[in-house]
This record gives sequence, C-alpha cells and structure tokens, in this order.
Amino acid sequence: QVQVAESGGGLVQAGESLRLSCTISGLTFANQAVGWFRQVSGKERERVACIGWSGRSTFYADSVKGRFTISRDNAKNTLYLQMDSLTPEDTAMYYCAARTVAHCSPLPSDFPYWGQGTQVTVSS
Repeated sequence: QVQVAESGGGLVQAGESLRLSCTISGLTFANQAVGWFRQVSGKERERVACIGWSGRSTFYADSVKGRFTISRDNAKNTLYLQMDSLTPEDTAMYYCAARTVAHCSPLPSDFPYWGQGTQVTVSS
C-alpha cells in the first residue's frame, strides 16, 4: 500500500520562506518521478514542480521559477519543496504526488499516488 504524507505548510507573510516535505512509502521511491502540485478552490490543479528519478531533471511552473526549488533524498524516501520569496498568489493547498515511471509529466492524471495536501497561506 502506497502512502504519501506531506508536511511543512503554514501561514507566512509575503517575502518569507517555507519548506515542504513529503515522505512516500510502499513503492520504490528511487525509481519514480515525483512532483508538487497546488490547487486553489474553484481552479484546476497545477503542477508546481517535478523531479525525475535521479534528481538530475527538474521542471518548474513559470510562476515559481527562480523562487522554488524541488529536491529529493532517495535514501530517506523524501521529497522537498523549498519556497522562497512567497507571495499571496502562492496561497493554495499543496499536494505531493508520485508516478510509477522515472520521468516527469505535467499532467495530474499521470500521477496515480497523492497525499492529502498541506495548506500554504501567504498574507500580504
């Protein structure tokens, strides 16, 4: 049984930083692409960042490039998202998700495993 658990969300002020973590068990973490998505109520879920199995390939939404950094520790089965220079537009529920293959995809439907989400709220 695959379990995905996010942590690290919270309430911060604009310009501050947060680091999200995601621990995944029940699959061979080191072989899978994993990513972060976010969703605001009433809007579609969007991919924020994705990282391939080795960590050498990363992809970012244009809105977060230069501010967010995705990384993974395969020895700990853990995915991270360092979020700097946060703005109110980053306010959303953030989800961690895993594929069953090594390479990233921009489509939420290509990720079969999801966590429950962690809320990030940025005040102005």
